Amino acid sequence: MHTEIGSIAAALRKKDSKFRSPKQSKDGTVKPHHYIEATVLTVTDAVGHFLGVNVGTPLQKKLARLALLLFFIAIICAIIVLGANNFRNRQEVIIYAVATGLSMIPASLVVVLTITMAAGTKRMVERNVIVRSLRSLEALGGVTDICSDKTGTLTQGKMVAKKAWIPATGTYTIGETSEPFNPTMGNISFGTHEPRLQGENPEEKETSYEELLSEGDVIKEYLRVASLANLVNVHQTDEGNWNARGDPTEIAIQVFATRFNWNRRASVAGDNPAWKMLSEFPFDSDVKKMSVLYQDIKTKETFAFTKGAVERIIASCTSYVAKSNEEPIEITEEFREQVLENMEGLAKLGLRVLALASRRYGEEFEEGAEIDRTVIENNLVFRGLIGLYDPPRPESASSVRKCHEAGIAVHMLTGDHPGTARAIAAQVGILPSKMDLISKDVADAMVMTASQFDQLSDDEIDKLPVLPLVIARCAPNTKVRMIDALHRRGKYAAMTGDGVNDSPSLSRADVGIAMGQAGSDVAKDASDIILTDDNFASILAAVEEGRRTFDNIQKFVLHLLSQNVAQALILLIGLVFKDGENISVFPLSPVEIMWIIMVTSGIPDMGLGFERAAPDILSRPPQDSKKGIFTWEVCCDMLFYGIWIAALCLASFVLVLYGFEDGFIGYRCNESISDGCDLIFRARATCFATMTWLSLFLAWEVINLRRSFFHMRPDGNRLYGWMKDVWTNKFLFVAVMAGFVLIFPLLYIPGLDDVVFKHTGISWEWGIVFIAALLFFLGAESYKFGKRVYFRRQESRKATSGDPSLGIEERVFQRYLTESSMSSGGMKEKA
Repeated sequence: MHTEIGSIAAALRKKDSKFRSPKQSKDGTVKPHHYIEATVLTVTDAVGHFLGVNVGTPLQKKLARLALLLFFIAIICAIIVLGANNFRNRQEVIIYAVATGLSMIPASLVVVLTITMAAGTKRMVERNVIVRSLRSLEALGGVTDICSDKTGTLTQGKMVAKKAWIPATGTYTIGETSEPFNPTMGNISFGTHEPRLQGENPEEKETSYEELLSEGDVIKEYLRVASLANLVNVHQTDEGNWNARGDPTEIAIQVFATRFNWNRRASVAGDNPAWKMLSEFPFDSDVKKMSVLYQDIKTKETFAFTKGAVERIIASCTSYVAKSNEEPIEITEEFREQVLENMEGLAKLGLRVLALASRRYGEEFEEGAEIDRTVIENNLVFRGLIGLYDPPRPESASSVRKCHEAGIAVHMLTGDHPGTARAIAAQVGILPSKMDLISKDVADAMVMTASQFDQLSDDEIDKLPVLPLVIARCAPNTKVRMIDALHRRGKYAAMTGDGVNDSPSLSRADVGIAMGQAGSDVAKDASDIILTDDNFASILAAVEEGRRTFDNIQKFVLHLLSQNVAQALILLIGLVFKDGENISVFPLSPVEIMWIIMVTSGIPDMGLGFERAAPDILSRPPQDSKKGIFTWEVCCDMLFYGIWIAALCLASFVLVLYGFEDGFIGYRCNESISDGCDLIFRARATCFATMTWLSLFLAWEVINLRRSFFHMRPDGNRLYGWMKDVWTNKFLFVAVMAGFVLIFPLLYIPGLDDVVFKHTGISWEWGIVFIAALLFFLGAESYKFGKRVYFRRQESRKATSGDPSLGIEERVFQRYLTESSMSSGGMKEKA
């Protein structure tokens, strides 16, 4: 466990203790009051765990606190009911108190929340996303920044060797090919120019592989390193197809060598192999090199072959071949600069550039003896460069653009050279297409290397005008520091990773995203979600589904709590209606309340959990993770709908009781219809019917918190578009229709009506119910209209800082210009 992997495994398995550790003073001692403080906090944690307020996801914790708050409010409401009836020890008074308290409890909340979460995870699976933690399902809706790898995520992960440069000869270019594993596809051309000097039309001549091999040993030495410093298998099947297994980078290099018939399999396999591998030193993210030790079976000589990052390889080389068929000469600083310039020339083409080197290993080799890697990777002969092209996925550019439209910044953290990273980032839209229009301080901060970023202190990082959009030569620790920097700026970050070393950053991120195809088991275990296709577009799909789930939870919670508010107000205000014994009568009976909570509310709430995504779901900024679902808008909506429904229900109750009748209330009207209680039973039935209908209509109204029910979609038909909208969610439609239908047997089946539900059938009172429904729609639509006007004005005020006529790229990077001017006091004007 004293290795790096052991430390990572220990960190992943570490669990928080149930006991708080006492704090220490500055001198390292622990005072008695520290133990008391730790004990109190431990007891508080235990109580919170028992009540569920500090267990589970952030949303579950908030809902647990809400349930606890509503429980205390329910107790207060019950006490109010008892007090209004002089605390009489009568069964009907106690039932009234319990019913009033019950009306405040969202009984179906947990069930509906669980079903909504399950539906969200199922939809994500269909979009190539596996959710390992429900916390991530909530967090995805609030993601403000996505830190993504390049290879295989933003790009296709199917690398092709496009360029090769050998100092003694020149530059080799492979033509277009549609089969990356097939070495027979794609022509080769050659030019004596260097990549750093090539213009738009370099002088290259198409030639054959045989002709190039005949020019000398220098290319053979290059190909020997390319084929043997490699662990993949590229071969042709009996059917004539070419297959490859292994790392995409090594596959591309092996295919390049196979074009010249220098295949590793032919050299090390078969009855008479030419080479025998003695030792392997795998790629390490710290040294950024991979080496192998081989023995020439014929001559018994031992050779070291190395490939890796150009800066690291050239630093380990002491010689190179300047001319074909000549001995190596000593490397000068001038030549090192020349190599780096050629690397830059290839990187500007969007190629990932690696260097190849080798040397004769003169030391004695002992089977099983440990070999110092630094000895192997030293005093090397530089053989050349190879440029690999990994084309961006076709959907990456559009996905990045949609992220920008959704208010999400995309950062690319890659192990590639800065030039390669910059080129790919510009192609997919992470960087602006016109970097020259960005002020220098922002442009420098946008693209950095890991060494530059890691050299900065936390304070210096916080003072940057923007956090880097591209970090090249990225190390695992750099990813962790990037997440911490985002958190210090109040951002909510998602991080992708596939290696064992990525597990700390995946754990540190708000949403850790592992690759399902290329990811290690350790990375998957540390992640919150897994992409089954390793595609950046799937991250956007996960964000969309996360926002959709968040919206749906917000909708059904609003619908549920609005009804709780309405029922509580009806029952509390209804205390003023008293019978001949001065006992308050129910405007809604206990069974009616249970029916509304469990059926009228619960089933449509499930339907709201299946509601489709809003049209603007990826056109608005991320949700505020601190506020959660209980925004000021939702709280105001809850109060308005609750009060409005309560007012209409009470009005229907009063109209039946006093508007069209004499208002006579008999005796024991909470128990039976006898003793002059027919009027109160009809008024109660009217109130129940009104409450049921308005609750069902409310389910449709909260589908969109601002848009009119009759025009929920911007592109919908104003006359009959609402019919299509309500039919789209068939579960909700059936739930609402069932609620309308089921009220009739509840009102008219003998025994079920007056004995169980404590109401009776109504006739002309339906007119009051219809009018109440019309007034509900009028009030709800007027309220929404007022909200639209208010938020339009708010948005128009915010829009003064940006030009709405600009495209998405201009709007996104105009923000960086503004930040630069604020931080440095200067800004480069557009030409």
